[in-house]
Amino acid sequence: MSPLPLSDYDYELPEELIASAPAEPRDSSRLLVIDRASGKLEHAIFRDLPNFLKAGDLLVLNRTKVLPCRLVGKKSTGGKADLLLVKELGPSRWSALASGFKKGQTLVFDGGMTATVEGLNADGEYELAFATADVRPYLAEHGLPPLPPYIAKKRLASRADAERYQTVYARDEGSIAAPTAGLHFTPELLDRLRAGGVDTAWVTLHVGRGTFRPIASDDADQHVMLAERFEVEAAEAEKMRAARARGGRLVAVGTTATRTLETLAASPAGLAAAKGESALYIRPGHKFGAVDALITNFHLPRSTPLMLACAFAGRELVLSAYKEALARRYRLFSFGDATLFL
Repeated sequence: MSPLPLSDYDYELPEELIASAPAEPRDSSRLLVIDRASGKLEHAIFRDLPNFLKAGDLLVLNRTKVLPCRLVGKKSTGGKADLLLVKELGPSRWSALASGFKKGQTLVFDGGMTATVEGLNADGEYELAFATADVRPYLAEHGLPPLPPYIAKKRLASRADAERYQTVYARDEGSIAAPTAGLHFTPELLDRLRAGGVDTAWVTLHVGRGTFRPIASDDADQHVMLAERFEVEAAEAEKMRAARARGGRLVAVGTTATRTLETLAASPAGLAAAKGESALYIRPGHKFGAVDALITNFHLPRSTPLMLACAFAGRELVLSAYKEALARRYRLFSFGDATLFL
């Protein structure tokens, strides 16, 4: 591939439009509908989604569940210990994103939980050994939702965020960030879609660092995605094949569902049950083999999710739509408004 200048995927970001709290109710977010063929833009509310889909279409949603994996405590020296657990390495051992830790330090958290810093690994993560073999019950009681840094710098995460930074259909625990396009759905909206002939299929991709790790190279084509675990069950794959057979569209809800579907499409078995890891990096030049329409939030400048949206709808159309959204004061990012690319 020819170089992909990262500067071509930038835009001026008004900080005041970054949503620090979600819309209530969930489906009251705004929805910018973009027709890829005509370039037409339409402004709607997310609860209007059934008006833009057709009987026979299939919504594909990621039902991963977010771990309450942010911990705030103290170092044995007295300083603050603020970290994000990113990967379970084995009994009692996790890797974490943090700064300022030293090998051998003891970290102390609420309830008397302690961890020892074993050092940095090759991925720039600290490896920690906890005082208990199973950390997950402790996280369930004391962990905080892993809100993105652009929200965390505006306000502190709280236990109250746990319900709202989770989709209503979350099932399989394992993500360190929410698949945020799904945050707009309510059970009632899903029921209305099914009543109109739009069925749902479920995939699981556990969101890890790969989804939001910054692109470091000026040539975005040189970026390498970190692998993330995914699973698609046989019954869900059958729904996808059936939708295709009847002429329905596969409507991916979010970039994680998109990467899961495109990982399947690129495999010899196609849309079939699968389980493994995906490091698929979708950027302009990607030939889509499964996704026909995309629901996704607005994305950070120079990010891999923005590259994916541009691959799907074209850079000029996406950035033009973003310009219109900013002019109309749409709310941005994880707790912000949504787009629908048809």
